[in-house]
Amino acid sequence: MQIEGRSALITGGSRGLGAALGRALAREGARVVLVARGGEELARVVGEIRAEGGDAHGFAADVGAKEDIHRIAGAASALAGPIDLLVHNASTLGPTPLRLLLDTECEDLGQVLDVNLLGPFRLTRALAGGMVLRGRGLVLQVTSDASVNGYPAWGAYGVSKAALDQLGRIWAAELEGTGVRVLTVDPGEMRTAMHAAAMPDADPATLADPAVVARRLVAIIRAAEAIPTGTRLEASNWTPPRWQPMAVGAAFPRGRG
Repeated sequence: MQIEGRSALITGGSRGLGAALGRALAREGARVVLVARGGEELARVVGEIRAEGGDAHGFAADVGAKEDIHRIAGAASALAGPIDLLVHNASTLGPTPLRLLLDTECEDLGQVLDVNLLGPFRLTRALAGGMVLRGRGLVLQVTSDASVNGYPAWGAYGVSKAALDQLGRIWAAELEGTGVRVLTVDPGEMRTAMHAAAMPDADPATLADPAVVARRLVAIIRAAEAIPTGTRLEASNWTPPRWQPMAVGAAFPRGRG
């Protein structure tokens, strides 16, 4: 997928992988819109991207709130033009310390599903129609290995990510032939505030730098047209097709993203 001159909307864009991906895409010439709940953090990231000469905008909203979805879609298109790349990066673990399913309240599971599953569904639904009309677009979902492995105490998060994986496969099947592609990527374990909240005893030295992971995601985005739509990828072991220039990439540790 061509990145230069295209418009990208990234949820969870105020920190971690979302912020790093916003910086990386802006350096490639994309018009970037970052969405997050924290307005101050968002403004800081947008300011840093603009200071580097990038085209970036921030919009404070909650992906997990149904009433915010059309505001996000409308604002993003107004700020950067029709969205060509939609990145579902925003996630929540639910209450921390993480707890067993027997100790998980129904309301807590519902809140995790609102952010990690229903938010991506609603936002894709709001934007994919325009992509279909233009005959192009990429929806990139950020998942976790907790979607395919049953880790104790990761129940709410794992269930939401497993459902997100399947949501991506169904979107891909339904949008086949329209020019709109859907990919799901497990970024691996990273040095982020979210990972620290989930696993406070983890050694930061064993975790990937979000900036390095973001560069690998940029390479995946660039190669998207050569990847079958609906594919679930692991950033740690993905390699570009031979015709693609090699992107930055040391191997990343595998684990809960």
